Amino acid sequence: MSNYEIRAEMLKHNIKQWQLAEKLGITEFSLCRKLRHELSKEDKEKALNGIKEIIKERK
Repeated sequence: MSNYEIRAEMLKHNIKQWQLAEKLGITEFSLCRKLRHELSKEDKEKALNGIKEIIKERK
């Protein structure tokens, strides 16, 4: 599965694709399409940082 780490973190913290997309400043459709294939190292870091920000905002 492509981008397993990102998907696992989203599932673990109950983060929806639209929430991460909003945090990254892209549409949900764009995020979905990007996740079909392995992200570049830079994009993966942005996504993981976005997940961390969402988690911090919830606390």
